[in-house]
Amino acid sequence: MSNTNGECKETTTTEISLNLSINETTDLGSQVSTEESSSKPDAEIKDKNLEGNNRRKSLEARATVHSYIGSHSRCTRPTEDVFNPEDRNIREEIIRMIIQYLSDEGYTASKMTIYDEANVNWHEKEERVIEVNRLKKAILDGDWAEVDKLCAKPLVKNHKSFMYAIYKQQYLEYIEYQETQKAFTFLNKRLKPLEHLQTTPNEFKDLCYLLTAKSVHDAPAFKNWEGIGPAREKLVEQFRDILNFENLDKDGYEYIPPNRLLTLLQQAVKYQIECSRYHPRVAPSVDTLLHDYSSFVIPNALRSTFVGHKGNVKCVEFIGEEGREIVSGSSDNTLRIWDIESSKEKDILTGHESRIWDVSSNKNGSMVSSASGDGTIKLWDMKTNKYACVSTLTGHSGDVYTVNFHPGDNHIVTGGYDKTIRLYDVSTGKLVKMFTGHQLSVSKTIFNPLGNLIISGSKDNTIKFWDIISGLCIRTISSHLGEVTCVGMNFNGTKLLSCSKDNSNRLWDVRTGRPITRLKGHQNTSKNFIRARFANKPLIVGGSENGVVYIWDQDTGEVLQKLRGHVGIVYDTTWNPKQNLFVSCSDDKTLKSWCYDENLPLEFEKSINII
Repeated sequence: MSNTNGECKETTTTEISLNLSINETTDLGSQVSTEESSSKPDAEIKDKNLEGNNRRKSLEARATVHSYIGSHSRCTRPTEDVFNPEDRNIREEIIRMIIQYLSDEGYTASKMTIYDEANVNWHEKEERVIEVNRLKKAILDGDWAEVDKLCAKPLVKNHKSFMYAIYKQQYLEYIEYQETQKAFTFLNKRLKPLEHLQTTPNEFKDLCYLLTAKSVHDAPAFKNWEGIGPAREKLVEQFRDILNFENLDKDGYEYIPPNRLLTLLQQAVKYQIECSRYHPRVAPSVDTLLHDYSSFVIPNALRSTFVGHKGNVKCVEFIGEEGREIVSGSSDNTLRIWDIESSKEKDILTGHESRIWDVSSNKNGSMVSSASGDGTIKLWDMKTNKYACVSTLTGHSGDVYTVNFHPGDNHIVTGGYDKTIRLYDVSTGKLVKMFTGHQLSVSKTIFNPLGNLIISGSKDNTIKFWDIISGLCIRTISSHLGEVTCVGMNFNGTKLLSCSKDNSNRLWDVRTGRPITRLKGHQNTSKNFIRARFANKPLIVGGSENGVVYIWDQDTGEVLQKLRGHVGIVYDTTWNPKQNLFVSCSDDKTLKSWCYDENLPLEFEKSINII
């Protein structure tokens, strides 16, 4: 990335992978107002109410089939190394399982492509192991026709002593069954050419003598012969080094159990369910493997309160994807680290000289960033130096209202009172790029999931999309009638959530830039900054000036729950899918975590908000 300033210009760029139109400014304010003010026919309202009732029943059915179990402290987390993914053997086994799956599903061309790209000879080896197993089974079953076919292949053909032992066993069985003529023919055709491989000097003579004997035990060399069945087993055991694929050569590979990849995936999902805070009473139907399992619940109860801050709490964030700790920022100029289970304060981070407006954590929880009214951004080491400040970033003039980590964790984006958006390199602390174009303070900045766009909300009532490479503004949404206090994106980047002091939260279709749903019921008209976030699909959680935490259905815009407990403005909320909890922070100097209690009813609101 070059160190150039970004400007809000109309331009053409090839760097955008999302379907966003260039030179596009969306001004839908008057359109939305007209639509909302127009009266709805009675029949349409009735249909919407019926649809809303059915939707509520569906969500209630999904949310009430879980029992609260609590955190599983003994569960091994993905951050704990149980094997080394760089280990050569592990990597090869992963590829072999993929090849097995492709073969089972009939993707022959794809399987052969992987063979070629991985530069392995597993194909030939796996063909050999199949032959070995067939030969082993044929010997134990006495299927000598199949044995003869396999003896013609290189696997056995090159092991003359093994062939001699096989032929000897077959010959002795002819003798045991008194099939003298077959035995005579077989002796001359198969055993005579291999006479030099006899195990004792007189063994071949005794084999010839058996043509006139009544039993195999009549010959001195075979007086201890165990019988047909045990002899076959002994033959297989005697040559296990040849029959066992692991010992075919020093680079041999273990046998892969059938459907190994699918088995491991099934085990992983079951483990995720077992480690979930909520256990389903009915086996869930998992429809995606792209994300870890998370029980769908609608929080309806206060779980715990975090007390310690001396001023209002402006922001809160779970630390890392695991979310076993949370970090909060306050007007008392401190950040505090809390244990999510015990609700106890673990540490106080000092160093800022003014209130903390925003906090953000990287994915693995090793670093937290904070934005402050003192004009700085601080980076805090959560692991190595145990909550120590490792870097202070400067450049903004005035309060820094927002900070957010890039999905790749190598950069952060900030915004503030000076109307600028800044992109910093985390490792060096240097400014990479500056984006200008907003007319008033920037209240919130985020990245899209791909990390190629920055989305910003501002006190100038607009939302802007910025190309991270060129630094250019590629779209502006100007529909809100009040300051934009927050923006957020769902996990796949298809929906945008915005909060505004026009007393509404809105959902937008990112591809078209058009509004989908308007979320109402809360209060957001004057305080800095009331924020909302995407939670467990399809929920949205957010704060309000009336001290209530709101939960909306993002598909209908309906208020599903109002959670009361704070005695002051609720500024921010955050959700963690691993913990299946969300946390709110308030003007009352506390944080609160919320959960689902099956003993309490879900008190759905009886209203529908329609765009």
